[in-house]
Formats: sequence, C-alpha cells, structure tokens
Amino acid sequence: MARSSRRGSIFSAPCFLFLFFLLLLSGPAAASIGDRLPEFADCVEICKTENCGPNPEKQTPIPLHRRLLLWSCPAECDYTCQHIITAQRLSSSPPQPVVQFHGKWPFHRFLGMQEPFSVLFSLLNFYAHYDGLYNKVLPQIPASYGMRPFYVWLAYVGMASWFFSAVFHTRDFRLTEELDYLGAGASVMYGLYYTPVRVFELYRRTPRKRGILRVWTAACAGMYIAHVAYLKFWRWDYGYNMGANVACGAVQHLLWSWFSWRRYMRTGQGWAAWPGMVVAWVLMAMSLELLDFAPLWGCLDAHSLWHAGTVGPAVLFYNFLVKDAQDDISGTDRLKA
Repeated sequence: MARSSRRGSIFSAPCFLFLFFLLLLSGPAAASIGDRLPEFADCVEICKTENCGPNPEKQTPIPLHRRLLLWSCPAECDYTCQHIITAQRLSSSPPQPVVQFHGKWPFHRFLGMQEPFSVLFSLLNFYAHYDGLYNKVLPQIPASYGMRPFYVWLAYVGMASWFFSAVFHTRDFRLTEELDYLGAGASVMYGLYYTPVRVFELYRRTPRKRGILRVWTAACAGMYIAHVAYLKFWRWDYGYNMGANVACGAVQHLLWSWFSWRRYMRTGQGWAAWPGMVVAWVLMAMSLELLDFAPLWGCLDAHSLWHAGTVGPAVLFYNFLVKDAQDDISGTDRLKA
C-alpha cells in the first residue's frame, strides 16, 4: 500500500525521490561494534563457563516463557553481557556512546521479546489491516465491484507481512528475519501491483483491459519470484533488497499522489486528497529510518517509531478505499442511467 490536501500531494513525490536517492547514496553503517569489543567477548565467555556447563544442576534456570521463545543459556549470557557492557560504557568518565551488538541496539526485552515496542506497533499495523478488511472492505464495498478482490488481498498480504514483522522482532533468527524481509517485499510488490489496477482502471471488464491485467499480473508475479530467488539462492543482499523495495514504493507513491491530485481537482471532495495525505504521512515516518539512534529508555528506537508511524496511514487509506469505491460505483451507475 502507498505509505491531502492538494498541497500534500504536490510535495510528496519530490520528497520521496529525495529520500530514495539519499538511501541509495548512504553507505553501510558499522552496525556491530559492540560484539567486537574484547570486554564483551570476555563477559560472554565467563558467563557461559559459570552458567552453561554440561551439568544441568549447575546451570542457571531459564524461565518457561523465555524457553518457549527459544532463549538458551548462551543467548541469555549474550543478552546479559550486552547490558553489562552498555552500563559500563554509560557510567565511564567521560560516558561512552551506546553501541550495537550483532547489528542491533541493546534493547530491554519484555516477556522474552527482544524489541517489545516494534512487536507492539507491528501488531497494531496488523490490526489496522484486519479492521480494514472486516469492518470496511467486506461490509461496505459491494461484492460486484471490480476492485473489491484486490482490496481483500491487500489486507491479507498486509496482515501476513506485519505478523512476520512481529515474529521477527520477538526473536531474531535467520528464519524469522527472512520471513520478515520477504513478507515486507510481498507487501510492497503487491502495492505496486494493485495501484495501477485502480489508477488506470484495469479492473473494468473490457477485453483490452482484461488482457493488460493478465500481462501485468504475470509481470508482477515474475518480478517477485525473481526477487525471492535472488535473495534465497544467489545472495542475501540487504542493499539490493532495500533498493528494490524503495524503487517499488516510489512508483506507487507517485501514482497515488498523481491520482489524489487529479481526483481532488476534478471533484473538490476532501476525501479524494487522502491518498496524498497518506503518502506525505508515510514519508515523514519513513525519514525516521535515517535517524537511527540508541533506544530511548532501552526500548524505543527509530525503527519502532517508523512502525508506529504507519498505523494511522493504513487506517486512513482503508477509509479512502471505501469512499473511492462508493463514489466509483455511483458514478458508473449514473453513466448507465
């Protein structure tokens, strides 16, 4: 899904292009300084020696809820030492900056969840799509409307991607990371797919548009399959993955901004500007990803705030889809009359 007032739709496209090129020019950050620190390695080794020996009676017990989330004794040592080293760095004179371990900030976990606020906001995004499907699309858009199946799948893909996001932020493993990335990629790719279907009215039941829709469907499916195959069987490339998602997002953002401006100019209806507002809102939230900072109070970082910033636009966009569908249907009925 693309993530206004007339003014918002005008400025959102250049803003997104600026962010797109800024991301492409940004080099990789030194994301794992912490786990290369000698004092961290020593701490982990001592902890494992004293608490993770072969004798079960001498092992430090791990609470059930953590064991259910696959926290092992070595993982517990790693987590504990991250916070010991971080506390030492902050209490030194002068204080040393907080650093990342294994590419992540040293978050304070909650009920075994590694990044509790990212989990919470991912679940709120999940609910926004759930609510959009069961309280807006299904009950308020007639089954006969051509775009309804596309919006149903929009919600399904959105719910799946945010569920995988919540799982990944609960426990970071290779599998959960891949599901998160591929789920997010599917969501972005589906946004690129259905946006032209609505903007260029490919859902209309004419032979020409049906033919174009079949070609466009095959092209998008092929692009996503190739994307997954490259990441899984050739190279898991974070830079490529980010660039591909940003490029697909840029196209749909531009299309929705143009659609919003054109519709608002033609109808003068305030709701017609909502896609432009959604785009501008998401761009502002997305900019947080460029401001990566150590988590406030050990739990609230830029990434979790980015997830928080996408909840409102999702709610607003589903409201727009309902208004747009109802207006489109009434306009079609008037033409038939």
